[in-house]
Amino acid sequence: MEDSTVGFVGIGRMGGPLATRLLNAGHQVVVFDTSESAMAALVERGAIRAASAAAVAQAARVIFISLPGPEIVRSVALGRDGLIEGSVVRRVVDFSTIGPRTAGLVAQGLAERGIVYVDAPVSGGIAGATQGTLAVMVACARAVFEELESLLKLFGQVFHLGETAGQAQTMKLANNLLSAAAVAVSSEVLVMGVKAGLDPTLMLDVINAGSGRNSATQDKFPRAILPGTFDFGFATGLSYKDVRLCIDEAEALGVPMVVGAAVRQMLAVTNAVYGPDSDFTSVCRVVETWAGVTVRG
Repeated sequence: MEDSTVGFVGIGRMGGPLATRLLNAGHQVVVFDTSESAMAALVERGAIRAASAAAVAQAARVIFISLPGPEIVRSVALGRDGLIEGSVVRRVVDFSTIGPRTAGLVAQGLAERGIVYVDAPVSGGIAGATQGTLAVMVACARAVFEELESLLKLFGQVFHLGETAGQAQTMKLANNLLSAAAVAVSSEVLVMGVKAGLDPTLMLDVINAGSGRNSATQDKFPRAILPGTFDFGFATGLSYKDVRLCIDEAEALGVPMVVGAAVRQMLAVTNAVYGPDSDFTSVCRVVETWAGVTVRG
């Protein structure tokens, strides 16, 4: 295969737009996903369908993966019919959020076959993936980073955080805990204000002009909560998984996360009540139910 050929495994809500950006940049993209319909949409745009992750690894030197969690990344990378069985692949760039310990295990397993694992989780949601405005957090050897930097810049702003697999994962977990915490605590104060008779739109104007502004009040509430659509684009189950991974890592490092643990519990309740496929802004729906009011513009 020629150098412009790359692979992509995991054509989900994030993977689809990311793979599309590679196609739009003129790359030949070999794709695999367990969903035939997900692959079909990209094949129509010119991608090449592969029968397995191993088949992708037989066709492309650089492969990107975007998968839901640690277990599936380990399976796709190291398991039967996995990337490790390919003879062509030499770089596996992992956009997934899997935690630093799993990243280290996958990196070690791939290294035994001469394959470099690039820890590269992203932040910015589906809109960022589509528009190429993600924050791309990268941990790998500097030489490998420089080799892949032009490709990574197709997806957004790129940050090299270190040379050890797992360092980018730690950064991503920190970011996602802050994002979830902003939704949780902003939900509590907005619900409180509404129950006290304040207008939620005016509350957001005041908060965003003052010291309490955050990513939830500036973006998630206006887009997904005030309209009552709860469709910001990040699943409750994934947010819960990320926050659990963050708390687990903090505990392993001996760092207490009292507030983080409370955010994890709020997501656990939301996950139980509305399901893992609900939008994580549904945290506000939980607080609304408890208080007996709704926050709507």
